[in-house]
Parts: sequence; structure tokens; C-alpha cells
Amino acid sequence: MNTIARYRPVLFALLAVSLAITGCAGTQGPDTANDPIEGVNRGVYSFNETLDTYALEPASKGWTRITSAGVRDSVDHFFDNLQAPGYILNDLLQGKAAGAGQQTVRFVLNSTVGVLGLFDPADAWFGLAPRSEDFGQTLGVWGADAGPYVVLPLFGPSSGRDVTRYPVAYYTNLLTYVTLDTLTFGTLTAVEVVNARARADRTARFRDDAAVDPYVFTRSAYRQYRRDQIHDGNPPLDDDPYSDFFDTMEDNADGPADRAP
Repeated sequence: MNTIARYRPVLFALLAVSLAITGCAGTQGPDTANDPIEGVNRGVYSFNETLDTYALEPASKGWTRITSAGVRDSVDHFFDNLQAPGYILNDLLQGKAAGAGQQTVRFVLNSTVGVLGLFDPADAWFGLAPRSEDFGQTLGVWGADAGPYVVLPLFGPSSGRDVTRYPVAYYTNLLTYVTLDTLTFGTLTAVEVVNARARADRTARFRDDAAVDPYVFTRSAYRQYRRDQIHDGNPPLDDDPYSDFFDTMEDNADGPADRAP
């Protein structure tokens, strides 16, 4: 999940290992698996799934029982707002001046009228919908190939190009510069991760029910999702058998079940 990628204690160690593993691999077309260390990746994938099954999923179900959908939305808005400087920076690096301007208006409005980002008046009142941009997308816009697929412990699916987004996201996240004791920081991180897992519960169940091999399904869906982000929703057409996965995911996430308290 996107928010799980915000675990910071192991950030730079994971990045160094990933770059060492993926740095020398060759370029392949968008429809190839490009997964030269599939055995290692499957092991890490199994570790992540075990962690999710025995820790994150139970925690997220408990969180869902004690919170309403509105509370979970506000928590998501709050942490997303903290990342807004990174979105603005990457919009500028990609030459999207209008996008950077909209993100800036969103950040200012939601940080003030929206009570530190707990609410999203920028979207509700002015139709300025949230739109994430990261450094992996920026490199993709600049023409960098995705490189080999890699699964990171805790972080999940990534690639030789996309691992670069983590340090940039860390240094552009406002929470990085707020002085917090270890307990408070850990609590905020746990709330962020568990809240994101709760909001993605239907998506996870859909993947497990729909795929014969969830690992292959996730790998293909991740590459399709990243191409979609880089091309702002209009990626080149290809024959990816899972190309409609994230459309279905978004439909599921917006369905009535997700809005239940």
C-alpha cells in the first residue's frame, strides 16, 4: 500500500539494498515481467503478506470498528496534506506549472480552513482534487525506464527507478521537520499505516479473490498503475491482462461498503 511506504526507520537501508540489486539490470519493454530476482522478490512478498495477515489486517479491522468512515477520511487527508510540498516539487520538476499551482492552493486552503488538513475544502468547494506526484513519476516523465521489478520489505512493490521516490518523499514531508518524541512519532506512523490498510481492505480482498497467482497479479497491476500515473491517466495501450485492475480497485474503494462506519 502506498502509505506503508512511509515507514522511515528502514528507509535508507532498503534503498541501498534495492539500488545494489537493481542498478545493473537491463531495459525491457513495458509488457515483460522484467523480474530478474523473482525468487528473492517472492520471498519478500511472502514476508509482507504474512506481516499483513497477522498484524496489519487485524489492526485495521479493529480500527474500522472504533472509527467512522469520516474519521478515517480525515486521518487520510491529514497525512496526505503533510506530503503536499513533495507533490508541488515534483509537479514543478515535471514542468506542470498549473498542477503545482493547484497543489499549492490545496495545501494552503486545507492547512488553514481545513484545520491542518483534517478536512478537504479545496476539493469540496473548488473541485481541486488530490493528486499525488512522486520522484519516481518525475524520472518516468523525464524518460527513465522503470527498470527491474523489486519487492521491498514493508514498502511493497517498486522498481529500480521508483525506489528513488522514498528519500525525496521523506525530505519533503513536513512531519520530518517536526520535533517529536519517539513514542509520538511511532504512534502517528502506526495510525497512518493502519488507517491506509483499513481503507484498502476491499482492494486486498478483491486481489486475493481475482488472481490465480497474487504475486504476478500484483506485479502486473503495479506496473500498469505506475504507467497510468506517469502519463496522467492516459498511458500507451498495451496487452496487459490486468490493465483494468486499478479501475476496479477505485470502484471498490468508492463503493457503499467502504463508507460504512
